[in-house]
Amino acid sequence: MRVSIIIPVKPDGMVRALEPLERLHPDSPDFEVIVAEGKKPSRQRNQGAEAAGGDLLYFLDDDSLVEADALQRLERLFADPAVAAVGGPSVTPRSDTAFQRAVGWALASLFGGAAIRNRYRRSGAVRKTGDNELILCNLAFRREQYLAAGGLNEKLYPNEENELIDRLLASGAQLLHDPDLFVTRSQRSTLKAYVRQMLTYGRGRAEQTLLTRKIGFKALLPALFSLYIMSLPFSPGAWYLVPLCIYLAAVAANMAAAAAVIGMAPAVRLPLVYFLLHFCYGAGFIAGLFQPRYRRSSEPEQPVTLKRVREFAPVQ
Repeated sequence: MRVSIIIPVKPDGMVRALEPLERLHPDSPDFEVIVAEGKKPSRQRNQGAEAAGGDLLYFLDDDSLVEADALQRLERLFADPAVAAVGGPSVTPRSDTAFQRAVGWALASLFGGAAIRNRYRRSGAVRKTGDNELILCNLAFRREQYLAAGGLNEKLYPNEENELIDRLLASGAQLLHDPDLFVTRSQRSTLKAYVRQMLTYGRGRAEQTLLTRKIGFKALLPALFSLYIMSLPFSPGAWYLVPLCIYLAAVAANMAAAAAVIGMAPAVRLPLVYFLLHFCYGAGFIAGLFQPRYRRSSEPEQPVTLKRVREFAPVQ
């Protein structure tokens, strides 16, 4: 079983993901590495997949740092022919700043990440799963099934993997989550970058909703929260503040839990981190419903440059 590792990156961008690939276990399956340069990750991944020569496509982000046994795990899990995709979490390194660790905690918590929290933490054992536990910075597909399904919908970024996963599940394919198939990735380092990330995530979910015409109540909660916060200046009375008080109590409880695990420095940043996560995601979702980016017909097609930085060869 051969593996094609595909890494999208901005033109001339740094690819930190290459370094740990040089230290894979000697018993790892044969693999190649394709770096796809461009400005539209879904298209970059699709073109990398078409050019790939492996049985498996393993998508990483440019900063996804794999463990030495990553390809061995993929080989074992894909030994079952019913399995179409395998993924694992993206874990925040302990070396991150207090702000970044606060973001990592929030995303991995029930109050912050909710149904998708297992994308950001190692929990449980290998299990069948859906899009809520799989993330494209650490996700592998059988190449044959990926191409047969049409690959990623290039109108979407982010959430392109979620839409593809829904199609695979509808076809009867089996998907697995392995908490020990994890990568290490730093969270956004600045407040501005974090706000942009949450707005983009919310907008991507809305655009996926419009394309598939499927919506879950959980996706609406942040949007309802954003509308509630924006309506507070027009509050009809003190009773209207009850939901806000409940929200603040939940934030305080999560702060206390975080302080005992990751320390006080990240914990004191959680009120702002949680608020921006919920509010910006919701605001992005609302914006995406009314102004989806894929309707911008004037946007020119972005070129993609493929660089095969490692040919198939046994791990030394």
